Amino acid sequence: MKTECPYLPAEWARQSGVQLTWPHAGSDWMPYLDEITHTYVELAAAIAAREPLLVVAPHPGKVETLLRRSLDAEMQRNISYFECDTDDTWARDHAFLTLKDSDERILLDFKFNGWGEKFAWEKDNAINRKLHAAGMVKGDYEDHGDFVLEGGSIESDGKGTVFTTSQCLMAPRRNQPLTQADIESRLKDSLRAKRIVWLDHGNLTGDDTDGHIDTIVRTAPHDTLLYIRCHDKDNPQYADFKALEDQLTALRTLEGKPYRLLPLPMPDPITFDGEQLPATYANFLVINGAVIVPTYDQPDNDKAACKTIREAFPDRKIIGIDARIIIRQHGSIHCITMQYPR
Repeated sequence: MKTECPYLPAEWARQSGVQLTWPHAGSDWMPYLDEITHTYVELAAAIAAREPLLVVAPHPGKVETLLRRSLDAEMQRNISYFECDTDDTWARDHAFLTLKDSDERILLDFKFNGWGEKFAWEKDNAINRKLHAAGMVKGDYEDHGDFVLEGGSIESDGKGTVFTTSQCLMAPRRNQPLTQADIESRLKDSLRAKRIVWLDHGNLTGDDTDGHIDTIVRTAPHDTLLYIRCHDKDNPQYADFKALEDQLTALRTLEGKPYRLLPLPMPDPITFDGEQLPATYANFLVINGAVIVPTYDQPDNDKAACKTIREAFPDRKIIGIDARIIIRQHGSIHCITMQYPR
């Protein structure tokens, strides 16, 4: 007998695996494919040492050969491969959002349209259907293909509250002409949420997702919110991130209590080809027994961020992975991964 209603688990709930959609020469990673592949291998090792890893790639045999050379036998046994044409690698935004329903899973397949049709998206939008049809991902399939929603645009506390940003979900070419009230109703229904918390501030310079929440605010156990704080009053982003902090301070849980707020440092500016990149420590990935944190070769900031994330997740190992290559394509570690709850 089922003892609970469907809900969207928090990321720190026990996981059955993580999906990586692998970079290839036909993607935007081509100019630095060797460098980003090295980062993916490092990430694959950290994940496969602790839980199953699903690799989606147009040529999975090449990836398997690479990982056999790089990973030990125990890690290799934890990896499965799926052949599929892909546009890019942002699994957080094109992969399933998964609800738990007692001992079952409900796989929500929303429309991915390249963050408002900015980039190619049709192949990535078809990955979920192919994975499910092939039996690679188990669960009850729900088709939400008439609604655009990216996994990086929402955060769940596992208790019925889903956080998002108005700047992203109300951005052009997402779900117009739906109003904010319409979108909130749709989110509550599809995600089985008790409430939607809309944040209105915190746009990272260089971000091209229109303000994904996983770049600025993340949930953690015990009603904790980790968020990016800007200390430099001369930084053009200072006022916006101060407004974000003020909004978070005023928030209350469903029980009417203030949240425990843990500020993360804002990395020093990183540029590439004259463009500032959206480096952020909020884009970490929680997996079984560990948290994988993006680092940026900024020893003081990297150390401070890892210390704060350890405070939020004291029972997990903190693993830093250099994300400077990832952010050249305007995302970080959380953006290129998607967890599946057990």
